[in-house]
Amino acid sequence: MKMTPLRNNRRAISTVLTTIIILVASVVLGSGVVVYGTSLFQGGTQQEAISVQGVQLWVNGTDANGIAWGAAAVRNSGDKILSVDKIEVRGTNVPFSQWYVDTDPDRVTVDNFQAQFVSEGTDSNGDMKDSTSVDTCSPAVELSIDLDGATTGKPTLCLAVQTGPVGLNPGDRMVIYFQLPDGTLSSLDAGATSSLNIFAGKTGAPQSVTIGNT
Repeated sequence: MKMTPLRNNRRAISTVLTTIIILVASVVLGSGVVVYGTSLFQGGTQQEAISVQGVQLWVNGTDANGIAWGAAAVRNSGDKILSVDKIEVRGTNVPFSQWYVDTDPDRVTVDNFQAQFVSEGTDSNGDMKDSTSVDTCSPAVELSIDLDGATTGKPTLCLAVQTGPVGLNPGDRMVIYFQLPDGTLSSLDAGATSSLNIFAGKTGAPQSVTIGNT
């Protein structure tokens, strides 16, 4: 009696497994491409931006050392958290220890943010004087500025000295007063135009400012 030899099905099974593996790999790779593309799209739509307005520079016209101050309003107008980390006037960096900042939304109101910033003049040490028509900030800070001179008007700005960059969430605002290093400007610069840069990382733009006299 002639026996029928057994067929070897290993090759057929191997072909099926290979096909399944290829299909699974295609699905996984396709899902990965979709996730990666979505991530790129989300990252690309988020923008870093700051808006700077109301910039002021003042120099003491009677002081030979070039005592000078500045002020500005800064807003995070982008979609990412930013840290304002650089103020530069005529190529000279202003150290953080000479930044005086208020970020409290109860004080940095729209009215204060859009106000004309004022100089209260400087004392014998070159420090900006507090506004005399307002109560002392609580807790106490290094600089208190009242922008309208009214006790029932705009809230008093309570500006605290900084030790590093100032973080701003999207939409957050701050008002900053800053003391320039001595000699950056001179009394002869009153009425002239100066360049001023305020940056958050690589975000920012040069400002052109007419220097006032105090």
